[in-house]
Amino acid sequence: MPDMPASPLLDRIVRLIETQGPMPVSDYMARCLGDPGHGYYMQAEPFGRSGDFITAPEVSQLFGEILGAWIVHAWEAIGAPDPVALVEFGPGRGTLSADMLRVARLRPAFLKALTLHLVETSPRLRTAQKKTLEDTGVTIRWHDSTATLPDDRPLLIVANEFFDALPIRQFVQGGAGWRERCIGLDEAGGLRFQAGLASLDEADLPPQLKTAPEGAVLETQPVANAIMQDLAGRLAGQGGAALVVDYGYGKTAVGETLQAVRNHKPVPVLETPGKADLTAHVNFEALARAAKAPPVAARPLMTQGDFLLRLGLLERAGQLGAGRSLAEQDGIRDDVERLAAPDQMGELFKVMAVAPQDVRLAAFDAA
Repeated sequence: MPDMPASPLLDRIVRLIETQGPMPVSDYMARCLGDPGHGYYMQAEPFGRSGDFITAPEVSQLFGEILGAWIVHAWEAIGAPDPVALVEFGPGRGTLSADMLRVARLRPAFLKALTLHLVETSPRLRTAQKKTLEDTGVTIRWHDSTATLPDDRPLLIVANEFFDALPIRQFVQGGAGWRERCIGLDEAGGLRFQAGLASLDEADLPPQLKTAPEGAVLETQPVANAIMQDLAGRLAGQGGAALVVDYGYGKTAVGETLQAVRNHKPVPVLETPGKADLTAHVNFEALARAAKAPPVAARPLMTQGDFLLRLGLLERAGQLGAGRSLAEQDGIRDDVERLAAPDQMGELFKVMAVAPQDVRLAAFDAA
């Protein structure tokens, strides 16, 4: 087995557990990803074939162009306001924003009306985003959180593979109730999972979970739900629309989805804190509940494949391949398969739209 990279964060986590006791999974995840000195997103270059994983915007420009077209349509559907804020959460290297802005140029009035707001905590990734977007000609603002987003204009929000990286809590059915899963130390001083003191009130569980077998794992996403609740409130007060694309499930269920990825391969979650990406599948049912802020509500969930195909993925791929070599056309077809095929990203990834109920959203609402 190849040598694993040293993890300076491991020593810090061990010391914290020694002095403060077992650490909830949510705290561990937050530290692994966001520690200022050694967090994964603070030091790594995670995206692309040379990184640890590839997101849809890195697969093909087709993805960003279609999301850009959806955003332009949403802007028109809310009355083409000027000014308007285009907000991206977790913008990676800026690839998705660059592709969306290229489509925005087809509507000069939209391009003139917007400012781009990127919610990004990593200084390293902010530098990459500045380089990618330096020639777009739009005004860009960076934000550490939703707190500083503009409150004087409508918001058009895109969150692609953002919610899956937010800290989750895990609870394990122990026979006598649900106990929070924590991370403690084994006899050798290494990290291990163990039961903590916190528990879930079974009265708050959906009916289908009350008969879950011993050993079942339930994941909750309080951070993701809080952010969505905040965004829905902003949309209710300011107007606008949001589009969430992520891998996840449509109904609350038991099952462990927390995973670590390094060099495009799964690795043990506790092996090298800060050196691997940690994610969990998004509970879209819970996210939709958090998005209720009348008149704002989430639209019925759809798969990424259905969303892209409804908005013309095949037609745009044909345009992009026109006049290209056979090898380039084959590459475009492969990209379409990866984005939309059920056995690739098309089924696992879901798309949820949030907006006032009287706003007609492309792909989601009847014309």
